[in-house]
Amino acid sequence: MLKKIIIASLSLLMLIGNGFGQLLQGPNPNRSEGDSGTLEKMIVANGIVSMNLDLNRLNGTRSGAKAVNPSELRFEVERDSFFTVLVFNNELRGPLPSAMKLIPQTSAALPGKLNSSFSQLVVENLAWGGEFELAVRDGRTGFTFFNIEGHSYDYAADSKSLNIQAGKLLLSKEYATELGRQSLAGTVVGKISINANMRPIEVTQIENGEVKAEKMPASLRPGSDNLAVPGPDVVVGDLSGLASFGADSTYVGLAIGTDSCNFGTIDLNWFAMPSNDHPVIPQNMYRMSGGSDNAERFEQIGQSSVKHAFTALTNNICGLGCNGVGGTRLGVGCSDPYSAGLNAGPNLGSRAWINPFTGAYPRGDSATNPNNHTGHNHTGPGHRMLTKISDLNTTLNPGASYFAEGQYVTPHEYAHCQANPGQCNMFNNVSYRKYTVTGTTSFTFSPAAATVRTQPAIRAWTGATFVDFEPDRGNDGMGTIAYKVSNPSPGVWHYEYAVYNMNLDRAIQALSIPVGNGATITNVGFSAPPQQLAWTNDGTTNSTGFSNTPWANAQANGNITWNSETFAQNPNANAIRWGTMYNFRFDSNRPPQAVDAVIGFYKTGAPVTVPVQGPSPAQVAQVSVSGMVANFGAQGIANAVVTITGNNVNRSVTTGSFGTYRFDNLAPGSYTISVTAKRYTFASQNVSVTDNVTGVNFAPQNQP
Repeated sequence: MLKKIIIASLSLLMLIGNGFGQLLQGPNPNRSEGDSGTLEKMIVANGIVSMNLDLNRLNGTRSGAKAVNPSELRFEVERDSFFTVLVFNNELRGPLPSAMKLIPQTSAALPGKLNSSFSQLVVENLAWGGEFELAVRDGRTGFTFFNIEGHSYDYAADSKSLNIQAGKLLLSKEYATELGRQSLAGTVVGKISINANMRPIEVTQIENGEVKAEKMPASLRPGSDNLAVPGPDVVVGDLSGLASFGADSTYVGLAIGTDSCNFGTIDLNWFAMPSNDHPVIPQNMYRMSGGSDNAERFEQIGQSSVKHAFTALTNNICGLGCNGVGGTRLGVGCSDPYSAGLNAGPNLGSRAWINPFTGAYPRGDSATNPNNHTGHNHTGPGHRMLTKISDLNTTLNPGASYFAEGQYVTPHEYAHCQANPGQCNMFNNVSYRKYTVTGTTSFTFSPAAATVRTQPAIRAWTGATFVDFEPDRGNDGMGTIAYKVSNPSPGVWHYEYAVYNMNLDRAIQALSIPVGNGATITNVGFSAPPQQLAWTNDGTTNSTGFSNTPWANAQANGNITWNSETFAQNPNANAIRWGTMYNFRFDSNRPPQAVDAVIGFYKTGAPVTVPVQGPSPAQVAQVSVSGMVANFGAQGIANAVVTITGNNVNRSVTTGSFGTYRFDNLAPGSYTISVTAKRYTFASQNVSVTDNVTGVNFAPQNQP
């Protein structure tokens, strides 16, 4: 109850004190402080965005060169984008920090990073008080391409339509630097217009400046044109407040706030301990770094124990329209926020007790209490996102990007899935957010982009290819392998792989990558996040904690393989358990080709193959085959046709005046050579070629 009172009070203070009062102060000087009326919080139901870009300026076309007409890019706005504005008494009062995702409707050859980010652009309302109000950014990485100024708002209350017109697109400093044209930062490179249909997600009645009634339209309902999914569906709606909550000489303990939202059509069970029917909340930390673009590798550097949820609130943080159910259930459309301080514990339970696919774990009043903290002391970083100080130190990691991730695992979704096949919502419970890190021994964190909902952080790896795998669909969860091949110097290719286990209970124990014959492998590497320190009743065998032993690697039979100990060897081995990601890397002298990697599992199940890229075979020296076609008197036969086939070769030559022939530029392999000549017949010969071969001679089988 205390949690509910505190958060409700904070929400009211923010509404009246921080934003609402200022937004009500419009241009009318006769408006009294005690305003009355209807305040609507609205989001974009659908819309169209048009950008006209001056490609001459972006591409640096020199004066006098043939002009390129401005490129018109058209986008649809993703339905129900949470680009949010306030409307009071049918008058637009202003935007709130938020974003709308753009879905391209046209294509264009765009310069640099803009081309690769084209399908993930957003128009973002920036935080109040900054230099600009709107910007065009990469919704995943937070990279800013254009700032927007000079625009005007036109809101029509009868049709609930919002038009933003005459916006000038200013080249950002980041994009100007990426293009190598820093002097053009801040110059106008185009125009933007937005036409959107809005819908209310909160309606508040105000009398003399006081809130009298609030209504949250429940827009996500079965049978209507909406985003709702059948069944209960908990999603991390937002991540906020990333901070440090203790440290020692090696590690810092981090935590982040998570806002859960029920996107489903059924209230989600939220029964607190000792019940085992509520969500658990792990948190993870990642870093992208390395290479010329600071995106060579994407590594998990921290992981936490889990927060056991309690007392669902009835907030509307995701703007879905809360039905008002709280307490032991999270209502349809409702949100339940946990601050970073709450998620920091220190009483966080071990992940070892939890089946991440079914959400099952023991009851709190059983002999195996999954949140039992008797018999051990809490250290500063313990149970939180355990992260090495050196992995955050900005001096040691120049140019690195950081990402925090939250996940919800709950038994109710699985139970509903079993009773209602096809209504299985266990695969969208992870979201991430990009952060800027400052510091060398103590750290501050600031958000660099909006929360990316329903996607794990691995998806933020710039330029990587992603392949999902489900080894036993319907009975266990899903993992992802991501890979990226770069060419850091002539003749050297760097191969980087990340294997992520979202909710596979069986865990992952081995990775094997085929290596082409003759390719050399150097600089073999492996990385994994640190495991939590062992504690009494932590759910591991004999409470000794999970191992931190790096995976062994070996090259044999045309493969490079990494593996942990097997389950039989060590039930606490350093396998890739749920909610974690490990990295594997090497350099090679050979460029990539398509290969099938093999992923082996820890607890149960046969290995699976997934398509990736690996080193191609070494080029081999070309060889030749030569000989003579002669008659019974050993005299050469001219103009005989000699044909060689096999090893993807089918070639013919004609013998010269002395009956000789020669095939050059052949790859080693097995071939069949045959001869055709007037009046003679010859038997074919099979030849195995590993080097230059001479003396493959032919004598006729018949006397003409």
